Amino acid sequence: MSFSTQLDIPLVDPSQLDALHYWAEAEGESRGEVFTKPEVAEFILDLSGWRVGETLNQKRLLEPSCGAGDFVIPAIQRLLADSPNASVDDLENCIRAVEVNRIAFDSLTERVIQELKNNDFGSTAINRLTSKWLLHTDFLTETFNEQFTHVVGNPPYLRIEALPKPLMHLYRSRFQTMYDRSDLYVAFFEKGLSLLCADAHLGYICANRWMKNRYGGPLREFISDSFHLDVYVDFTGVDAFHGEVDAYPSVTIIRKGSGTSTYVIDKSDVSCVELPSLARNILDRSGDLRIKEMTCIADGNAPWLLSNSDRLKVIQKLEERFPKLEDAGCKVGIGVATGADKVYIGSDSDLDVESSRKLRLLTRGDLKNNKIDWKGKYVLNPFDGDRTNLVDLDAYPKFKGYIEANKGKIVRRHVAKKNTRSWFKTIDRIYPALTRTPKLVIPDIQGKVQVAYDKGEYYPHHNLYYVTSDNWNLQALQTVLRSSLVSAFVATYSLRMRGDFLRFQAQYLRRIRIPNWLSVPESLQKQLAALSTSMDQTKIDHYVCELYGLDESEWIDLCND
Repeated sequence: MSFSTQLDIPLVDPSQLDALHYWAEAEGESRGEVFTKPEVAEFILDLSGWRVGETLNQKRLLEPSCGAGDFVIPAIQRLLADSPNASVDDLENCIRAVEVNRIAFDSLTERVIQELKNNDFGSTAINRLTSKWLLHTDFLTETFNEQFTHVVGNPPYLRIEALPKPLMHLYRSRFQTMYDRSDLYVAFFEKGLSLLCADAHLGYICANRWMKNRYGGPLREFISDSFHLDVYVDFTGVDAFHGEVDAYPSVTIIRKGSGTSTYVIDKSDVSCVELPSLARNILDRSGDLRIKEMTCIADGNAPWLLSNSDRLKVIQKLEERFPKLEDAGCKVGIGVATGADKVYIGSDSDLDVESSRKLRLLTRGDLKNNKIDWKGKYVLNPFDGDRTNLVDLDAYPKFKGYIEANKGKIVRRHVAKKNTRSWFKTIDRIYPALTRTPKLVIPDIQGKVQVAYDKGEYYPHHNLYYVTSDNWNLQALQTVLRSSLVSAFVATYSLRMRGDFLRFQAQYLRRIRIPNWLSVPESLQKQLAALSTSMDQTKIDHYVCELYGLDESEWIDLCND
């Protein structure tokens, strides 16, 4: 299950702090409760090795956030089927099911009791097993004096902004992988993995954001040091839950130990109805074409590149042949963040200051069909030319009057509190020369790619990235950046956003490979430049394919998403 909504915070003794104080009595809706479908839970149990015939009464399974028992009930059913004559002594250490919410815990207890009754256990045995198996506690603060052969489940997907601050600080102090704006499930990974015995498995269905993004770096490194990713199954778009979820989920089977190969299954090859056969074929190492074998996935804190293995092979080939975008004479940057856009940004009439103190601003809304349709917004420039110091306000009386009239809003920003003497500067330094520099502008979050050419008239807003170059013809480069090839590069490294959008951030743009301009034949240079704003994607892709020297099968693998 998962939580998504911040709750009213009761005052508690910090020494007694854990999640029970916040979520023990919360209603399911307020916790953003999401339950896993039975076929998905069975799939994870299969892949992690909790199967009938594996002497399960000698194994120990932990479910750290079990809700009403989506994983625990089938795990118990398999345990009892595997060991029909086992005694309570044999069984009592086989299961540990943890749930923080009282309502869910009570429901879980009722289901477990009924399951035991169905298997002819008496009341004394039922009481003994439920008291040992079921724990109403906070998994992240509970002490476990045992290790487990299996850890399975659907850990909470709770953004760090939704955590009460005392609890957030507690978890950060306990878990080394809780880094930056880490989601709570990262701590569930770290603790679950830490409780595995040698050669044991953790199987989670969880959001896959941590596999590529910045905050997942420490967790990726933690896994790289002592564990191996055995199986990765992309569940994007698969109906895996009872209810809607915003995150892109995946199933990961991680083993404590070493290894080289990982079985990878792309989202296009996954459906709930076929999960039993898929699990059998993964375990049997059959020749199932849905199952790709990849190597060296975990490498320190580097992003895990798992989606679309055929495309990845082509990307890696291009990375060997061509330089990165900035090594080919291009520069990537991001537009200005002011910290108070309602003050610093407006129309010409809104900003009644000296003309030298404002620059024409380009925003996401000014781009249409890969061209600029400027709506007339300006940004105030508090800096003295291209130098680092701020202007003398007394030299610009209208600007001074405007700034001081809005001082109450400006000084509330962190950047103003940090340096009170420079209280009216924007968060980012503004360099007016960038306005006069020809550049390509690219929105951050995109579904259909937009790349526009600015001949040197505008300053980009912070929701736009820009590319400049002294080597490449920018209009030819515009064509290349609009191609399916570049989208494939970004998709390989970027996180998928809701609506299947991609993030064209600087870190991903810099990873794009491109030929050196002087190595491009003159006729192809002209063709690329002529297609800069063309709406004919087929023609764009044709010439970009030629530019990179790819054959038809490579292009299909690259662009098949």
